[in-house]
Amino acid sequence: MTEVFNKVEVKEKRRALRSEMPTAEVLVWARLRRKQVLSARFRRQYSVGPYILDFYCPSLKLAVEIDGDSHLGAEALAYDRERQSSIEALGIRFLRFTNGEVFENIERVMDGVRETVTGLRPPVVPLGKGDKRDPLRSPLVRGTRRDPL
Repeated sequence: MTEVFNKVEVKEKRRALRSEMPTAEVLVWARLRRKQVLSARFRRQYSVGPYILDFYCPSLKLAVEIDGDSHLGAEALAYDRERQSSIEALGIRFLRFTNGEVFENIERVMDGVRETVTGLRPPVVPLGKGDKRDPLRSPLVRGTRRDPL
């Protein structure tokens, strides 16, 4: 997996980006870090191939990008489309927000992240009420050395 993810060759660049995060990214990171969003672990400045994602949750294959003014030009938009397409080809889902969205209503941004995380998680199948059976003691394995008859 290191052939594509978090390549050593871009480690210094990732480190520099972490130390120079724009204000909008700092605000989002303060709410993503330490599994604050439904216990999903996000990493910041995570590389995928030649690209570096603002935030990435490996277990859900979810990227969160915060786009500043530098992403508004026609050339930048074309680059972002190509970049996103390459990353999505690896099965990674994207969420994009602008700096303006973060500054104007960060809770709406975080609601979008929470909603996506919830949708990407496999459903939890609860046990029946009071069902605390040990699967190793089920009738299917009776007669084994663990549960002699």
